[in-house]
Amino acid sequence: MTGTTADMKAIQYHIGLSKQMLCGAKYAFLPGDPGRVEPISKYLDNSSVLTQHREYRSVLGYVDSIPVLVMSTGIGAPSTGIAVEELARLGITHFLRLGTTGAIQPHVRLGDLIISEGAVRLEGTSGHYAPIEYPAVPSLILTQKLVDSSRLQSISYHTGICCSSDSFWPGQERYDSFSGFVPRRFQGSLEEWRRLGVLNFEMESSALFTIARTIGMHAASLCGVIALRTEGESVQQDVYAQVIERLALVARVMVRLHNEYI
Repeated sequence: MTGTTADMKAIQYHIGLSKQMLCGAKYAFLPGDPGRVEPISKYLDNSSVLTQHREYRSVLGYVDSIPVLVMSTGIGAPSTGIAVEELARLGITHFLRLGTTGAIQPHVRLGDLIISEGAVRLEGTSGHYAPIEYPAVPSLILTQKLVDSSRLQSISYHTGICCSSDSFWPGQERYDSFSGFVPRRFQGSLEEWRRLGVLNFEMESSALFTIARTIGMHAASLCGVIALRTEGESVQQDVYAQVIERLALVARVMVRLHNEYI
């Protein structure tokens, strides 16, 4: 066995994938929930399940003849960072987060998509890659192609800044947790972020952007709104299927547009 063949077959420790399994894929769609992988992959051609290891469930499909990996990252920045590190070793160069989110601006509606132009680094993982002064910003070209794709399909979207938190409850100033306690640091933070023009809370984008930038890769984030924090804390399950469809449709066309561009 040659060194090259061994490298192609080498399995990454956390995600359970090898370069050979990815068939030359450069694009990765990264939902958080393993349960979203197969619904998203149905919008690709000739999709096939690869593996599931820990929180990382993966399917390979195609946009026209372009191989695309769909792989879950689990919840939060640390597991997303592991996914990016190991996928980069396998040749993935373009990372697209496909997530769900809670909007904090009144003009954003359920089912809308949010395309992030930057992210508040309210998580700790990105600090292991760059100082806090380093901005969490996505690839300009990938982000523009998300906008173009949304427009072509007449899907409602917003562009702006998201806030990436390390916790679902206190860091997003939710009081419906077990204890109902929010530390002083986060009390009033939702209104502060709203006043600063932040569109939404989520938990992965700032780490994805920062890590991708520091290792020379390309990343973008597309999230579907399933909760309106301006009206309440509950997640609206009735829009979930619609959001997944919109994420998958926009992501598919984005790959085609980006591939034509490059």
